[in-house]
Amino acid sequence: MLDARAADSGQLAKEDAVDERWALAEAKKIYNLPFNDLLFQAQSVHRVHFDPNAVQMSRLLSIKTGGCAEDCGYCSQSAHYPTGLKASKLMEVERVIAEARKAKEGGATRYCMGAAWRSPKERDMESIAAMVRGVKALGMETCMTLGMLTPAQSERLADAGLDYYNHNVDTSERFYSEIITTRTFADRLETLANVREAGIKVCAGGILGMGEAADDRISMLVTLANLPSPPESVPINMLIPIAGSKLADAPPVDPIEFVRTIALARILMPESHVRLSAGRTGMSDEMQALCFLAGANSIFVGETLLTADNPGEDHDAALFRRLGLKPMEMAPTVPEPAE
Repeated sequence: MLDARAADSGQLAKEDAVDERWALAEAKKIYNLPFNDLLFQAQSVHRVHFDPNAVQMSRLLSIKTGGCAEDCGYCSQSAHYPTGLKASKLMEVERVIAEARKAKEGGATRYCMGAAWRSPKERDMESIAAMVRGVKALGMETCMTLGMLTPAQSERLADAGLDYYNHNVDTSERFYSEIITTRTFADRLETLANVREAGIKVCAGGILGMGEAADDRISMLVTLANLPSPPESVPINMLIPIAGSKLADAPPVDPIEFVRTIALARILMPESHVRLSAGRTGMSDEMQALCFLAGANSIFVGETLLTADNPGEDHDAALFRRLGLKPMEMAPTVPEPAE
């Protein structure tokens, strides 16, 4: 493990300890290191915990699109903005499982299902649980993102065998109200706590390029790293400006700043999968390569990402060949002891 106190070598990474907390000032120092030093630290931390040339392949399916009551300024699915996206009903269970089967045949080991809801209704919970059970029966990791969850809903998903629940905090607590007004930052953290209490692994990250400052990106990651247990999965998204949305004209985030954020996420949360998520169609191969060097080790594959474009599998395969990367194998599951 790197010596976090070796000031003479500029290494400011903290030693990995379960109960350690990160100070905002320390995270800022790391983020602002010379770029080469920052990437060296991030890659060094990454190699302690992961195969540096393996990337997890995930697939994301929208199981219920559009008509969401939230006013998230970045989202094409919000009913508050004239984005032109029509609302749909919840997808049939059999179709979801069929799509998951195709994803597995394409090399995905993790299947994520998202519904454009403020929170799921009780009448939909049985279908959602059936989707989880069906995808798990294929031998894939399961992830759901359904909006806010109560403790009872979290327990029900846990009983169905859900592996991960995604609920992004999106940005810093300071900047949050500039992007969303229909629910609070505290609401986000409450759902994460409910999910964790139910025994489901947490997937939580944010979006860059919404007009936030570098301090907001750093604060967001410090918040996640200082949760009682850091998220096992940390998606870092680059904003895809959606016509009609509040952020349709947001200026693009600087690529180097984006890579710095990936590196900081890797250093603050050494054992988490750092997912290079939305926005990859706007990234050059060279930018993605820097993200992998900075510690990103998970991507979404397929032509679409919910309602946005995503690099095709052929493009990703070609990039992997150029970089010498390989798909990450799914960790073997430990069978439950017989009663």
